[in-house]
Parts: sequence; C-alpha cells; structure tokens
Amino acid sequence: MTAPIIITAEMGKADQAWANGLRRAHYPADRNMVDAHITLFHHLPPGHIAEVKARLAALAAECPTPKARLSDLMNLGGGVAYRVESPELLSIRDALAEAFRGLLIPQDQARPRLHITVQNKVEPAIAKALYETLSSNFQPRSLSIYGLAAYYYRGGPWEQIGRWAFRG
Repeated sequence: MTAPIIITAEMGKADQAWANGLRRAHYPADRNMVDAHITLFHHLPPGHIAEVKARLAALAAECPTPKARLSDLMNLGGGVAYRVESPELLSIRDALAEAFRGLLIPQDQARPRLHITVQNKVEPAIAKALYETLSSNFQPRSLSIYGLAAYYYRGGPWEQIGRWAFRG
C-alpha cells in the first residue's frame, strides 16, 4: 500500500448522523467524499500499518470513552466547523503522537485544534453566512466519542482500515 493513513476519532451514532446531515447540507457535493470526522492524524506512512493497527487496538481497549463537547463554531474562511473540546481525547492523541514519533509529518507534530468540518472549499461570504446562521442558535453541548478509526487516503473517498471502540 502506498496511500497514507489517516486516524480519526469516531463519533457516536446520533452525533455522527447529525454531523453528516450538516455536511450533506452545506459541503459542496462534488467535494463531499467522506463522512464527518474528527481528524487526529493526517498522514502516517502506510508501511507502518501493522503498528498503527496494534497501537489503536491496544489504546482503545485500555482507555475509557473520552468526554467531549462542542464548545463553539469556527469560521475557517472558506468553511465552517464545530470546535471539539476534549482534554481526554487530546491525551489519547498525545500518547499516539509519542508512539509514532519519527513517523509524523510537520502538520501532525503540532497539537491539533479538534473540530468537525461541516463546510469547506466555499467562497468566504458563503462560509460567513453559514457561520452566522449556525452561531445564532448554537448552544455548547456534549459530544459522544465512540472510538478510533484508521483509513487509507487515496485522493477520493477514504478506504476504511479498521475501527476500535473505547472500552466504555
């Protein structure tokens, strides 16, 4: 395999359906090739797939489900995202970053701003209008995190490698 590996945090079913609905409604249809997601790592080398799978499985099995919340909206300039606050999920991500040290691209070496993108690749005025609309009735709320997942990125829809549920 030559396709890079992406690692995400998976949402619970109800939150996944909610985020996918927003993404279908607001993401340009010709660019919306994947479900809504929370990216933890953008590009791990495919030659390390066995290690990636083993580490994700072990970490998910030993970690309780992290608490998370949607804290506010982010105007991305050309899109809109919901900010995800979760010190517990960031700790899990930090453990993975330490385990994958030496394999991370510069983008993945920095601690991420966890988020769920519901619109991207649009004109700034369109993004600003959606940001204002969604902000007008936004209330911070809890977000269900189910587990971890890995995918191959091939330039289009992602190919799922596996999903690992947190122990509960």
